[in-house]
Amino acid sequence: MTRSKLFALASLLAATLLSAPAFPQQPPAAPARPPAPATSPPAGQQPQAGQQPQAAGQQQSTQQQSGPPPEGAQGPPWPVIVVTSVETLRSHIKGHLEIIRVRGLVTSDGWTEPHLLPITQGTPIDGVLDLIFQAHAPTDAQPLGPFMPVEAILPIEAGHPYKAVRVRSSTNAVTLKTIPGYVEAPGYEEGKPAKEDCAKCVGKYFVAKGANPPAGVAADQVVREADLPWVLRIIKPDDGVPSYTFNPNELTLVLSEDGRIVDAAWD
Repeated sequence: MTRSKLFALASLLAATLLSAPAFPQQPPAAPARPPAPATSPPAGQQPQAGQQPQAAGQQQSTQQQSGPPPEGAQGPPWPVIVVTSVETLRSHIKGHLEIIRVRGLVTSDGWTEPHLLPITQGTPIDGVLDLIFQAHAPTDAQPLGPFMPVEAILPIEAGHPYKAVRVRSSTNAVTLKTIPGYVEAPGYEEGKPAKEDCAKCVGKYFVAKGANPPAGVAADQVVREADLPWVLRIIKPDDGVPSYTFNPNELTLVLSEDGRIVDAAWD
C-alpha cells in the first residue's frame, strides 16, 4: 500500500468517524499556500508579460524580516521523544477498517498536531507497516517541565498485507506483532515509575556516568546522567559552544563551577 493511499484513507475516516472527541489528534489538511509575491526584474530589464513590477520598498521590507517567529507559529514536523504504546482496533463500519492508535510523550506543551507518518513503500517483505510518530515541534527552546502525553491514529483498509506494526520515535521503536492487539513500550508499562524528565533538575548536582556525587549531598539533590536516556548537551563553565543546532528533543544542561545545574532547556 502506498503512502498516499494511507493518507487518503486517513482523510476519509476524518470525514466520517474522527469528528468524535475520542480521536482529536488527526492533523487538519494543510491550508492552500497564497501565491508567491511578484518580483522585480534586474535593473534595466523590462517585466515579462503578465509580471507585475514590485512596489517601491517591498524588496527591502522582505529582506529585513527577521527575529523570533510570530506568536502561534508552528515548527517543522519532528519525531516525538518516545512512543509508549501501540494499539490496533478493528472498526465495524462498512469496509472493516483497521485503526492504529499510538500514544507517546513530548518534551513540552509547545508541540501540536501529533500524527503518524508511514514510511513503508508498497508491500513489505517482512509484513511490517513502519510508521514514525511525529508532531509539529516548538519553534524555539522550551523550559523544563513534565513530559506531555500525546496520541494519534491512522486507519488502514481491510485486506491490507500487514502482519505487524512498528512505530518509531526519536528515542525508541515499539512493534505490535498481532493485529488487532496492544503493546506497551518496555519501561512505560502502566504502574511503572516515570522516566526522569528533568522537570526539577535545576539546582541539583549533575553526576556524569562513572562519577560519584559530591560528599554529603543528599540523593534527592543529585541528577545522574545514567538516569537521563535522552540526547544531552552538557555545558561546563569553561566550555565553548563550537556549533549549535536546534533540536527540540535535546536536553541542554548548563553547570556551575561546583557541578550544579544552573540553567536547562529543551533545545
